[in-house]
Amino acid sequence: MGFISGIIKESFFLLNRMSPYLLFGFLVAGILHMFINTETIGRHLGKSTFYSVVKASVFGVPLPLCSCGVLPAAVSLRKQGASKGAILSFLISTPTTGVDSILATYSLMGGFFTAFRVLASLCAGIFSGVLANLFLKEEGDFSGEEEEECRLCGVSGAHEHPLSHKIGGLFRYSFGELLGDAGLWIITGVIIGGAITYFLPEEFINTYLGTGWKAMFVMLLVGIPMYVCGTGSIPIAVALMLKGMNPGAAFVFLLAGPATNTVGMTIVSRQMGRKALYIYITSIVFSSMALGFLLDFLWRSYNREGLRRILEHQELIPGWAGVAASAVLLALIAAAVLRKNISGLNSGKGGTR
Repeated sequence: MGFISGIIKESFFLLNRMSPYLLFGFLVAGILHMFINTETIGRHLGKSTFYSVVKASVFGVPLPLCSCGVLPAAVSLRKQGASKGAILSFLISTPTTGVDSILATYSLMGGFFTAFRVLASLCAGIFSGVLANLFLKEEGDFSGEEEEECRLCGVSGAHEHPLSHKIGGLFRYSFGELLGDAGLWIITGVIIGGAITYFLPEEFINTYLGTGWKAMFVMLLVGIPMYVCGTGSIPIAVALMLKGMNPGAAFVFLLAGPATNTVGMTIVSRQMGRKALYIYITSIVFSSMALGFLLDFLWRSYNREGLRRILEHQELIPGWAGVAASAVLLALIAAAVLRKNISGLNSGKGGTR
């Protein structure tokens, strides 16, 4: 039982550092969801220009959508008239960041890594969109094909809801739908991070994964095909860095993992063609490796304190507040997952009638 208690101890250390920032991040995510609609965004992304690609990447950075949740949003934007370049830019910058992921990165990895992750995700999205604009042709006019449904009642067309209804919808989305989708992945990532911290010897990374481009390439191979949440991947990356992995390799995992998975690649291929899929994967591979090397250089040159010093720095939030936030977060995740499962069972029963 000793190793179980050790894993739990390390996992709760990670969770207590993340929870206050995650709760605030999910709240901001609900605000963005309730008051920013894809129809408004789509009007800005219709032309195959550099400016539309930049706007798509900027729009995507704060949105709290994972690598699967971003797919219906991207399809909706496409139907609203967004160009292929803008869509690919949005597909990369969105799942790799998000307000919840940004705050969680700061809570565990400090301001230096957080700023780099945000700017690098922005650049990776822009790079993919520019390639798409150069090599992909637009086919047909997609604008105005579908009117967006209201996020509160599901009704299309112009109508209004009182502010109290919007606030209720905000909390239902933040701590219901969104937390139900991401909660288990966050817990999984925290437990894996705790297990790595407890079990993995510090010499393992250097012995078996190597450093520099070798470790980056391994993380690339691991990250591209699998589904990993942008927030849930953070404690895994932290644990690997604490065991000796270079920051660049950890960043490759944080970019390539959330930005891709087999389902997403299939939808990109079907919606925009195989050529778009090749550009999508190639841009992620090139961007993650190049930005990983850049991070290693900057880390050595300007971030002399190292990750351990960052993790041990004076906490902005008291320890008791982290424990309380963890308890609240775990309770909300349990409630959201339970509601999601009950809703799925009820819809299944209704479908058999």
